[in-house]
Amino acid sequence: MASDSTLNHAYAVILAGGSGTRFWPVSRRQRPKQLLEGVFGPGTLLERTMARLGSLIPPERIYIFTNTLLKKQIEGLLPQIPPEQIVAEPAARNTAPTLGLAAHEIFRRDPAGIMVVLPSDHLIAKPVMFRRVLRAALRWANTEGRSVLVGLKPTSAHTGFGYLQKGELAGEFQGQRIYKVESFKEKPSAHVAQRYVASGRYLWNGGMFVWRASTLIANLIRFKPKMARGLGRIAESGGATSINVLNRVYPRLEKISIDYAVAEKADEVYAVAADIGWSDVGSWSEVYALRPKDVEGNARPRHSFCLKAKGNLIVSDMFVAAVGVRDLIIVQTSDAILVGNRHQAQDVGKAVAAMESKGWKRLR
Repeated sequence: MASDSTLNHAYAVILAGGSGTRFWPVSRRQRPKQLLEGVFGPGTLLERTMARLGSLIPPERIYIFTNTLLKKQIEGLLPQIPPEQIVAEPAARNTAPTLGLAAHEIFRRDPAGIMVVLPSDHLIAKPVMFRRVLRAALRWANTEGRSVLVGLKPTSAHTGFGYLQKGELAGEFQGQRIYKVESFKEKPSAHVAQRYVASGRYLWNGGMFVWRASTLIANLIRFKPKMARGLGRIAESGGATSINVLNRVYPRLEKISIDYAVAEKADEVYAVAADIGWSDVGSWSEVYALRPKDVEGNARPRHSFCLKAKGNLIVSDMFVAAVGVRDLIIVQTSDAILVGNRHQAQDVGKAVAAMESKGWKRLR
């Protein structure tokens, strides 16, 4: 178990921005995936992200980074988080500037602070094991210069995720094995993904990181000096609460992910091999997989009717009758209806972008 002194310096950074396109028409700019109520189970994904931390990291040491459209909603949803720790970025610059800003906020408050970076829109079916993994990661990351990822044991040859190649075993805490990361691999083809999984030497990269705030700041200075100087100016002016400086400097920072900016370049990068029942719930097809189904494989509300219909997902408050159709997504809201092939659910975001380009902005 991570020592009490280590846990006393643990801070969570929850990433809760996003534009809400993959779950259109239910999700919109002002109501993205992580704020949808009941679509993925009880509550919102953001609330569940908070809840699975349990007593590991208390609300007073949790920071949420979002955008100006969502800040007030999140403040209302999570009143236990101090409002100054719900930070609205003035522009979307990807995760490297976000986490650099977060690192400075934590370092100013606690020079020994350790960041646990979590997406707000994932599901984890094994929260007890998740906390055990975080304890191991916190313990390992408490050494200056180390970066730790939560590496997810693959359950399929998925082509939509990045992969981590495991190197030598570096340590073990309470049965949680920590490996040196040998390399990062981009989203592979189906053939390559099958080879990765069969080898047993690869883990999914789920975008969860653990490191000391000082380690991330040092790595940004080393690998992204221009960005580091901008973040330093914001920090010297008072940080995220210095709105004028934040609004002037932050939108000019390079737009780049933390993986490309730091993680793939740093020297001491490790991964905890985790089996935590993880899902990124990346499309309507994932919702179909999560929901109970009738004898014909339809995931549908009780107030619907299917005849000679198989494998369909129906999400609607209205009565829907599906006749002679297979593997469809049918999603209805007050102002829009989505009908699509369940096996092409990843293309919903592309459809939303295309609709917006044609002037249908009111539907975003």
